[in-house]
Order: sequence, then structure tokens, then C-alpha cells
Amino acid sequence: MKLNDGQNQAVKYISGPCLVLAGAGSGKTRVITNKIAYLVQQCNIPARQIAAVTFTNKAAREMKERVGQTLGKKEARGLKVSTFHTMGLNIIKSEFRSIGIKAGFSLFDDKDSFALLKDLTQETLDGDKEQINLLQSSISNWKNDLILPDQLQKQALSPGEVEFAKIYLEYQTHLRAYNALDFDDLILLPTILLQTNEKVRLKWQDKIKYLLVDEYQDTNTSQYELVRMLVGQRARFTVVGDDDQSIYSWRGARPQNLELLKQDFPSLKLVKLEQNYRSSGRILHCANILIQNNPHVFEKKLFSELGYGSELKVIIAKNEEHEAERVVAELLAHKFMGSSQFKEYAILYRGNHQSRLFEKILMSNRIPYKINGGMSFFGRTEVKDIMAYLRLMVNQDDDNALLRVINTPTRGIGRATLEKLGSFANHLGVSIFAAACHPQLHSVLSGKALHNIEQFSRWIVELSDNAVRGDGIAAIREMIKTMQYEEWLYESSTSPKAAEMGMANISTLFKWVSDMLEGNELDPPMTLQEVVNRLILRDMMERGQEEEDADQVQLMTLHASKGLEFPYVFMVGMEEGLLPHQSSIDEDNIEEERRLTYVGITRAQKELFFTLTKERRQYGEVIQPEPSRFLYELPQDDVIWEHKKVKDSAEARQQKGQTSIANLRNMLSGGQ
Repeated sequence: MKLNDGQNQAVKYISGPCLVLAGAGSGKTRVITNKIAYLVQQCNIPARQIAAVTFTNKAAREMKERVGQTLGKKEARGLKVSTFHTMGLNIIKSEFRSIGIKAGFSLFDDKDSFALLKDLTQETLDGDKEQINLLQSSISNWKNDLILPDQLQKQALSPGEVEFAKIYLEYQTHLRAYNALDFDDLILLPTILLQTNEKVRLKWQDKIKYLLVDEYQDTNTSQYELVRMLVGQRARFTVVGDDDQSIYSWRGARPQNLELLKQDFPSLKLVKLEQNYRSSGRILHCANILIQNNPHVFEKKLFSELGYGSELKVIIAKNEEHEAERVVAELLAHKFMGSSQFKEYAILYRGNHQSRLFEKILMSNRIPYKINGGMSFFGRTEVKDIMAYLRLMVNQDDDNALLRVINTPTRGIGRATLEKLGSFANHLGVSIFAAACHPQLHSVLSGKALHNIEQFSRWIVELSDNAVRGDGIAAIREMIKTMQYEEWLYESSTSPKAAEMGMANISTLFKWVSDMLEGNELDPPMTLQEVVNRLILRDMMERGQEEEDADQVQLMTLHASKGLEFPYVFMVGMEEGLLPHQSSIDEDNIEEERRLTYVGITRAQKELFFTLTKERRQYGEVIQPEPSRFLYELPQDDVIWEHKKVKDSAEARQQKGQTSIANLRNMLSGGQ
């Protein structure tokens, strides 16, 4: 497929900073992959001096594959395509001495951070989950805004913030003591390093001759600053984004970063991609009219050459059960009339809780479905257990990993023993594992407790030695066998079937680890430390992003649908209080909710259905919601509201009847 004028312009402009404003479905990935090929083949920039950054492992993988197909293995060698966090991790691995940390650092995921914060606030917050979550997101926001604990102390804070700021300092001190980093550190540390160390900054600017950034509207302050530091004065970069699809402000994303670019790089070239290759003209017209209600720094208007297409339909149900029944009935009738497949349909909602009724009705109608963003592989208990053992094998100072597994499977090391061990570690100022190996341990523990702890620590040291010095794969196999995890799983699981599934997940994890340790022609062998860090990162980035091409109806939140497309889309719960969400109405953040609706609408390729209810149960009471304001903002000539629907003419009814008879014949004669 040939590039259109806008795409071509975006690919060939390389002499300075370039912003590609890419509307939904306008082929932005093609621009990035073609531009990388152009830089290598036409501009003689070696692939190893080019870096492309995006937000999910899935997007990075797809981009890498597509560039590989365009360039071929040899020319693509050394090209860096990764997520922001992987790029940050690579800088840290290379510059750990300048940052002031030890080489074998651990990565804390959000659950590890939560556990540490819970520990640190035992006296003040007493395990209050909501408060700890609030504290965790405050720390995350401070890190994303590049605010370190000592800077924070100097800012005017409310009494609550003063308390949180104190814990932030303690939290950072503990992370340093464990030689550990959390997810936000992967951007914060390299950014501050590049800001403050000119030698390192120049080295990385020399390493990366050209930088490309995808989904630029989703960057936060620290990511923006990291990009700025990496491109330097030369400013040879291309960022691709769409301010109308910025839907992550709750994660710190700042669509204003598109504006900032104009200030920081006055010579910025703007290229607009306005031709959409995904949706019908009518769907795009509706999306354009809706999003015009938001203020814009950059104006753009999507158009399509795919024909004007069907009207958008609004279905009105009595209540939420009826809504789910109506959607499933409509979907089945539509599938029957059009001989389509289940995987061509998506049901999109604002909140996860809305999926349950749809699941129930789909199940009772034996319709296969898949929830995107369900329980991730790494979220499963048995996978987390084995991962904690692996983390402990590569870093014995990882207290969180140790606390998770020291008594899993049960080894007679109870709470009281652990408290004594923890106090002893604090007294010595060392990690819990170091305390467990200390010659003076007998001064605080005796008898069976002392024996069990010493046995456990000896076992871990031997495993670790074998894994690092000898055969890592054999050491891990030995570990799973000697700790008798399988037997324990069968004893403690709710059913033999659950235990069996648990062991199957462990086998999957073992295979991944073995493959990464052995390497292949594309990826060199890794050390166990590298494997563990890679898996922790994959878990954090990919919760619930497993993809498969089965014939299933797709259920997902509007947030999860970004970047995807489906021939037929049902946007459900189009009511004030749901979309726009009540919290956004209260906070006067309607613009982001409108962008979220725009993202939903532009997922649809051929047909789009909206649903709403006359009554809905909410917190135990029945409410009568108003239709979403966004439905009224659409051009009403392009929308059919069910209760205003004009009855089909006799001719149209006859035509419909003939279509369904033809489909029935097709099915009976063995067609699909």
C-alpha cells in the first residue's frame, strides 16, 4: 500500500524536530516503521543508532516485527524498539555506578511497593488499604513529576501531605537499602542522571542519533523530560500522537506535552494525518462533531474514502439485565443476517463492573467471549510464588520476595519467628536474609525456629550458587522439586483441578525462563538476573495483554480498547454518571470523558450501536439515569434512536426476509 501525502511527508522529514498529529486509524505505525527503514536505507543511519519508544510491550513487539519485515534481519540488527520503561532500565543497567546503586538490583512491582508501604505505615495507617493506595499513587505522581523526597520537604504541603512526604523519604531509603527500584524509578533515575551529568548525557545523545516516540500524548512529565535530554540540541526526533486520544490523565499523562514541544523546539515541523483507513464516513463524521466540543491546540478533521455507511443506532433497555439481553439478541440477529464471526464484535464499557451481566448472558447463550484485561498470568498466586523464589536466587537482599516464600510451602517458620528475625535485621541494619545467615542468630532464636531458618538460608545459598555458577535451568528444576511445591499445592488448593492448573502455569513459567536462559538466533542467552528483571517488567507492562485470534466476542473497557478496531461495536451504558463518569462530572473533567467516547466511536469500522437503560441499580438503590450528553452532541441525522425509529416499509421488510432465508439456506447447506 502506497503512503499518502501526509504519511510520505512525515517519513521524509528528518532534518529537525517533527510532530506527526495522527488521527485514529490514520496509519501511524506505518509511518514509524517506514521512517525507520528510510533512515537506515536512504539516510545511512545504522539501525543501532536509532531508538523507537512506545507504551506497551505488545506495541513494541509489533513495531519490531514490522520493521524486521521491511528491512530484513541484517539491516535491522541493533535497532532499539522498546517501551519507555525498558529503555530506562537499559540506561540504568549501563550507568548504575553513576546513579550510585549496585549492579544486581531488584525491581519492585506495585504489589511489592504496596507491601513495603504497608510495613512502613503499620503504626500510622494500620493497614488501611485505601490510604496506602492513596499514598502509593502520591509517591508515583511525585516521581513522575521528578520530585525527590528532599525537594518535597521544601514545598508548601498540607498536614496530610507532610505525613506522606515523610513516608516517601523512608520508602526511598528502604528501596536503596534493598538495592531495589520501583516502576517509576525506571524513568525518574535516568532522567535525573541525564539532567545532572553532562558526560553521560552526551554519551547517550551520541548513542541515539534518531529517536521516534509513539503515542506521545500519553507521556508524563518525566517521560517528556527524558525525551528532551536524549535528543539534546540536535533535536533529530519524530513524535507521533493525537491529543484527541489522550485518556490517561489519571496515570499522569499530559496532552499538554504536545504544546510544550512547540515552546521547547520552535522549529518544530507539524504533519497532520487526517485520512482514516478504518471507519465509515458516517462514524468519522460523528466522531469529528463530538470532539469539536473540546478545545484544541491543533485542529484536524478525519475523513474516510470507505463510503458513508450505516446510521449509528441507540438501543434503549428497561434495566441493566434487559440491556445485556438486548445486546446479545441484537448481536446474534446481526451475526445471522450478515454471516459474520463472533470475533468481529466488541462490547465496550466504562467500568469493569459492567461486564458481569454481559458475561452471564453470553455464557447462558453459549457464545464464546474473551475479557481483555482479566487476571494476568503473572497475577496468579503460584506464578508469583515461583517468581519470588527466582528473585531471591538472584538477590538475597530482596526482603519482599523472602517474606513471600520463607514459609511457602510451610516450613514451620511462623509470624513470631519472622518478627524476631526482622527486628534482628533492623538492629544490625542489614537485609532479613543477611540476618538469617548471621553467626549471632542464635542470640535471638533457638530450637526448631533457629534450625528451620538456617536450613532455609543454606538451601537458598546453594541454589543461588548453582544457578549463577552452573546450570541455571537445572538449578530451577531442582528448586521446584526439592521444596515439594506440587505436593503442597495439592494439599492447599480448593480442588485437584485447581492444583493441576497451578502446576501447568509453573511449567509455562519454567519454559519461558529456560528459553530466555538458552537464547536463540534472534535473542542472545541471558543471565538469570536479566531473565528475572525482564519477567517482572513484562508482568508490570502486560497485565492481561495476552492475545489470541480465537472466534470470541471481545469484552473490554474503553481504556483497554485504544489502538484496537472491530467491524461491529456496542458501546454500553451511555448514561450520565457512567459516561461521562460521575467522578469526572464532579471534578469538571468532561473533556477527558469526551476523548474516551471519541476513542470508543473510532474503534468501529462498519457499524456502531449505543445502549442505555431507563433504570439502573446503583449502590443498592434504583436510579433513573439521563442519556449521556455525548449522544446529544452527535449529529442527529446520522443517529437512529430506537423509540423514534420509523417502521420499515413493506419492501424493506421483504428484503430483510429474503436475506435471512438465504442465510438459513447457506447454514443448512454446510456454509458458515
